[in-house]
Amino acid sequence: MDKIAPGKTALVFAGQGAQYGGMGKDLYERSVAAKAVFDEAEKIHPGLSGLCFDGTDEELQRTINAQPAIFTVAMAAAMALRAAGFMPHMLAGFSLGELAALTFAGAMSLVDGLRLIVERGRLMQQAGEENPSAMMAVLKLDNQTVEKLCREFEHVYPVNYNSPGQLVVAGVKDSIERFAPAVKQAGGRSSLLAVSGGFHCPLMAEAARGFKQVLAEYDIHPPRIPVYANYNARPYADGRQAGGFHADEVKDMLTRQIINPVLWQETIENMLADGARIFVEVGPGRTLSKLSAKIAPQAKVYNVADTESLKQTMEGLGLC
Repeated sequence: MDKIAPGKTALVFAGQGAQYGGMGKDLYERSVAAKAVFDEAEKIHPGLSGLCFDGTDEELQRTINAQPAIFTVAMAAAMALRAAGFMPHMLAGFSLGELAALTFAGAMSLVDGLRLIVERGRLMQQAGEENPSAMMAVLKLDNQTVEKLCREFEHVYPVNYNSPGQLVVAGVKDSIERFAPAVKQAGGRSSLLAVSGGFHCPLMAEAARGFKQVLAEYDIHPPRIPVYANYNARPYADGRQAGGFHADEVKDMLTRQIINPVLWQETIENMLADGARIFVEVGPGRTLSKLSAKIAPQAKVYNVADTESLKQTMEGLGLC
């Protein structure tokens, strides 16, 4: 029987930009549960394990590769943690991580989740190639200032509301290049992200239309654990609330997410309001852990990316 760590816990799934060569290999070699995820993923998408373990930075930066790779590593880390006796009270995932969260919650099978993320990555890669674009993190400015700067440039949009003092923008490449000096002049800092397109804005409209058609072919079930949507920072209905569960609502939210901002700060704040006091990030890197610590300094924050961080998290949660 799964144990529940003291205090309400939130499990959050990493998004694009956190990828690196060698990710997941340690978990694959040392965790039976993680290996099972990679083995299943390999059947659906041959070569995926090799991409995670031996892929170059250039290969992993391509959206068509990054999304299924990060999804698989995050799911492997989550299943390794679950095998250790951990079951969270609530879930969220950053961008592609939302599909991983829904998969973990039982809204779809691992096979369907991976197939969907492969199609999502393909469509977003294609949209990025048709509309050359980029993403840039803006630091040390408030949201209103960044939003005002975006309005002064054509095809630059605020897209990821990450944490206080950190808002990511997306836009066509030449506009993004001109945007950086404006950020500096306003007293902020900027940094390009390791992604191959401008996501969560109108530049991804064609990808959203394609993904809507793909989603129509899949069944989505009520999540067994509350999953907070990027689009509105609130949990999907799971069938227990008035009005019941509607699969079409989930599909609509996942489609809208591609062309709308990720409300991550608000998501973490809503989880806090709903009682979360422990946040555990699964997947490569520690991006969401750092954001959680900034948004919720009163909470405990852990991450699982390999067996060492798995061990540390288990110790912190009292599972070993």
